Amino acid sequence: MMAGIWRFFVSLFDWRTACRKLTGRSLVDVVFITNMRDETDRKRYLGHWHPTSGHFNGPRYWLGDISGRTRALDITTAEMWTIKGRRRARELFISATRWAEQNGAKVILLAAGTKRLFEGDELVDLKARFPKIIFTIGDNGTVLLLIRETLRALQEAGLKPCYSRIAVLGPYGFLGEIMTKTLKGLGYEIVGAGPNPGGLEYIAREYGITTCRTFSEVGKVDAVVACTHSPDVSLSAEGINSVRRSDKKLLVIDVAEPSNLRYEEYLKCKEFVVRQDAGNAYSSRLEYVLGAISYRMFRLTRGVTFGCFAEALSLASALRKGDYVSKRDWMIVNDKNMELVTRMFERESFAIPSARCFGRPVKSFNLVPGEPKSQTRRASAWKLAMQRLHII
Repeated sequence: MMAGIWRFFVSLFDWRTACRKLTGRSLVDVVFITNMRDETDRKRYLGHWHPTSGHFNGPRYWLGDISGRTRALDITTAEMWTIKGRRRARELFISATRWAEQNGAKVILLAAGTKRLFEGDELVDLKARFPKIIFTIGDNGTVLLLIRETLRALQEAGLKPCYSRIAVLGPYGFLGEIMTKTLKGLGYEIVGAGPNPGGLEYIAREYGITTCRTFSEVGKVDAVVACTHSPDVSLSAEGINSVRRSDKKLLVIDVAEPSNLRYEEYLKCKEFVVRQDAGNAYSSRLEYVLGAISYRMFRLTRGVTFGCFAEALSLASALRKGDYVSKRDWMIVNDKNMELVTRMFERESFAIPSARCFGRPVKSFNLVPGEPKSQTRRASAWKLAMQRLHII
């Protein structure tokens, strides 16, 4: 019932889209196609209703005069793990893309679990079906934001290179490999963990780090950067206690969607962990239709969206301004793409948001239990590290 009411009022109060209809303009500029994270999302957005098309309108964004629309597939992350579920997700994605194109979208984001739906010949076929669409996974923007947020968190927590050990979960994925390379380059000791033996072997050989498949093999670490929601390396209260140092809280930087450390598990061990949402972007220019009701349903805060959404919105804006962004392959992450995204983010006023944990402010990054937050700031060292990575 409540889900239906929300959808009705979002449509009713989206006056800018109504103006576009009246003037014969396209309804959307960019569409974020995503699966639902879990049954909580399904309950919030659908209730007991199931769309006949298999996809439906989620939160709506406006970045200036750029219209962004979430188009959610009626399938959860867990359901996509099966062969049948993955096949159905691809079919629904193509159907949603067709809907987006018919409504004027020029940019489409493969969000959340859909990022890896199309690979090899399947991706070639997808692009051939929709030659006028720019497809992006949004990971160039997410990487930039994740690096900045991670370095800020490490600085705030006083975790210095050469003295701190960090676990990267899913080190062989796009985000995981770049975080491994970045932190290793700054002098941190890195251990990579994940269920993919071939990926771990490659990472160990390429970066000279220790890798393992289970938390029992990780050893003690000062921080965890979670770049995967794989159930094989999902943090739990038990896992956190096994890897954290006995006299310190564990810093967890969680970029995974759904979250690697689930809220239910976080509540069991919050006295021994400092967790930060990561990979998100903030812009004072970003608006949600229906405001706080919508961004809270997305488990976010005012002016904040996912890094991949920010990249897709910026691409649509750049395309409107006549930039040659369509000549790039936005399904890959590389230095040239990140350089361009950096400039686009600056133009659209996207930056890292204030530190949040499940949407609530992180009150302190102090890792010593019972000790008040240190007022010492190592801003100069943090700024130097950022400059070395060419991200400020």
